[in-house]
Amino acid sequence: MSLQRLLRADLHVHSYHSGYAGRKNVLRARDCYSAPEAVYRTAKRRGMDLVTITDHDSIDGCLEFMELNPGVEDFFISEEIECLFPDTGLRAHLGAYDIDERIHREVQRLRSNLFEVVAYLRGEDVLCTLNHPFFFFADQLSLERYLADIRQHFSAFEVRNGTMLKEHNLLTGRIVEDWSRNSAAPLVTIGGSDSHTLRGIGTTYTECAGSDRGEFLKNLRAGGARVGGVHGSAMREALEIYGVIARYWTSLLGFGRQDLSWGRRLFGLGFSALSMPCEFLPLLVATLDKRAESRRVERYAREWRSRISRTPEKPEESVAEKAGALGHAVAPSVFPQK
Repeated sequence: MSLQRLLRADLHVHSYHSGYAGRKNVLRARDCYSAPEAVYRTAKRRGMDLVTITDHDSIDGCLEFMELNPGVEDFFISEEIECLFPDTGLRAHLGAYDIDERIHREVQRLRSNLFEVVAYLRGEDVLCTLNHPFFFFADQLSLERYLADIRQHFSAFEVRNGTMLKEHNLLTGRIVEDWSRNSAAPLVTIGGSDSHTLRGIGTTYTECAGSDRGEFLKNLRAGGARVGGVHGSAMREALEIYGVIARYWTSLLGFGRQDLSWGRRLFGLGFSALSMPCEFLPLLVATLDKRAESRRVERYAREWRSRISRTPEKPEESVAEKAGALGHAVAPSVFPQK
């Protein structure tokens, strides 16, 4: 029998293959400039026992690393999938862990409908998490409806994200903890840095028992993980932005990995020179962004607490009896019925 110990992994990390920043990016500035090999080396240096890369709608970074490091046993393929809630326009980011090229291709085909993606991943027995639940949510639907939807479709949640504010992470954790009390199966919680530069890798992580990658993932899916590390802040967000801008400038000058034509590089250099004063504003931008996030999360927390406090809890026996009568586990309502 293998001897288990606590293993750590940063389960939310980006590389050069996370695509381009923004939806209308005339400058072709990338979302991240970290090489997959550098991501791996940095994670290991910071004490991560296992490593994965969760690029936006891409597994190319994972495949590149594995091609250069065949047979590596402490690495697995993952992805962050951007999906849409049907009929609302609300975006969501899903983490999919230990996948392959076939699964990646199928989820990319389905990602216009979040519910179809989740159902497909569940059918493939893939661990699927809802990442930073209150990042995109901005009253596209009622909070009650939103939480009911994610409770119905997800059993795994990112409760500590290294770029989200502490109050954002704590609210997510409290809601998941409340759901867990009446859950027929354990809910999974994970943590990750969400780092787009090498600076943040491994500073937020998931810790779970295991002797190798397989046991870690098995115990993670069983709800046996704990999260650790730092929360986000305005300064953290600003440093990430400054880091990406600096790497963009160096790419325009011909250093590092290149995918821009000379014409595109000259255009980028000209634009950067003209907009130079504005490119030193990320700290202000990040401060305003985090203030807005704080206000939204505080309002959602008040509404959630208000609903819970006004609603009597049903006895646990009645939930179990109802589940038995229906022949399957019944997911509890997000807000207990009045």
